[in-house]
Amino acid sequence: MPHVKNVDSVTTAMRNNSHPQTPADIQPRVLTAVEQGMPNDATTATSATAMPSTKAPASRRVLGVAALIALLAIGAGGRMWWRSHYFVETENAYVAGHVHPVSSRIAGVVSAVLADDNQEVHGGDVIAELDTTEQHIKVEHIAAQIDAVKQQAMQVDAQVAQAQAQASGAVAQVAQSSAQLQRARQDAERYSQLYNAQMKAVSKAELDAANAMLASASADQAARRDGVVAAQAQVTAMQSSRDVIRAQIKVLQVQLKDAQQQLAYNRIVAPVAGHIGKRSVEVGMRVQPGQQLVAIVEENIWVTANFKETQLAALRPGQSVKMAFDALPGQSLTGRIESFSPASGAQFSLLPTDNATGNFTKIVQRVPVNISLRPEDIKLLGGRLVPGMSTQVEVAIRQQENAASPDR
Repeated sequence: MPHVKNVDSVTTAMRNNSHPQTPADIQPRVLTAVEQGMPNDATTATSATAMPSTKAPASRRVLGVAALIALLAIGAGGRMWWRSHYFVETENAYVAGHVHPVSSRIAGVVSAVLADDNQEVHGGDVIAELDTTEQHIKVEHIAAQIDAVKQQAMQVDAQVAQAQAQASGAVAQVAQSSAQLQRARQDAERYSQLYNAQMKAVSKAELDAANAMLASASADQAARRDGVVAAQAQVTAMQSSRDVIRAQIKVLQVQLKDAQQQLAYNRIVAPVAGHIGKRSVEVGMRVQPGQQLVAIVEENIWVTANFKETQLAALRPGQSVKMAFDALPGQSLTGRIESFSPASGAQFSLLPTDNATGNFTKIVQRVPVNISLRPEDIKLLGGRLVPGMSTQVEVAIRQQENAASPDR
């Protein structure tokens, strides 16, 4: 060390001096050695005393930081315990609403599009129109067929009337033949009485003629009766033809009504009020029946929160719900539990799980819960919340005993 070397130098110099040195001669050298770095007892004692005072503040800072961390951990743990015992919350929640797909009912070519994306529409507003040429031709064709069949019906009606008249004439002829038969029978009986073994008042030829007239009148009456049956059958046939034609008229009238309805389907209208979304229709595009053209989203929205099945025991319909939306930072809304899904979300999936096959792993299921928003909040937000947005839902458990009824 440097100060040790300085002391040795001073001692050697004192021994090498043959003449005695006075204190005045020694003091400058000693002072010079001290100035060059040689420590003395006072300096060593001062340094030893200063070291503990420097370590003490550092220890206190470490203890303060440790105490602060411990307090923060206790506070965080206490908050987690408090919220786990008095609140139920989930981030698996989304805004839901009615989304109505609008599609074409008939095939056709789009001639006009009257609505744009995000446009507000009312129920009954025209969204698009199809070319009506084909439907107009079909309507006119069926109308012409109806007119032609009606003319046939009028002709058949005349034929039915004629057949009925002929039947009536045949009946009259039967009555006439009956009278002639009666007369011929009476003549034959008189001629039989006048020509017998005791009396020959008439000739044999006259008797034979009377009998022939009787036979002829009887045959004529039978023929007349058959004519009546034939005339009545003709009337029935004509009436059946008339009924068939009337049925054809009804069928054509139904077809005409359907064609007119198909013509009305060329105007694609909004079924409900809302905003247009997912528009995929353009002028000149040929659409098919059932092809979706646009979607209409209603303004009425709600929240679907997928709570774990272990959280449902503390939830009741009518409970107040606090919701925070990612689209509304720093703002929270209040809603109300309306209803619970009749089954878990897994049961409504495309491929429901079958726990009766293979290895079993228990998975906590989630049940959708519908939460309604206040109408005034929906109106105030003015469409800032739309279906599909994320939200965080929080329900205070202690309100379950005083939960409002769903009708409140």
